[in-house]
Amino acid sequence: MEEGGHRTPFVNNYCPQIFVHTTNVTVSLTHPEGAEDPDDKFVMPGDNVEMQCELTHDVALEDGQHFTIHEGGKTVGTGVVTKIIE
Repeated sequence: MEEGGHRTPFVNNYCPQIFVHTTNVTVSLTHPEGAEDPDDKFVMPGDNVEMQCELTHDVALEDGQHFTIHEGGKTVGTGVVTKIIE
């Protein structure tokens, strides 16, 4: 069985949609502060990484909450909120 998701890597400032319960919002995914050369670091398909998400609109989120990442109508990843940064 073939996995879904991205078939190519993405880089810093990738801007997909996330779905949390019934909410859909665009986010900017960036590498956490202190990451080595964050502009050059690729995230390859199948990688498990820690990213910071900046939402374009306020959305109620809690630590431990699960979300899905969508691009072009397809689910390309999943995530879990580990820390809220205000």
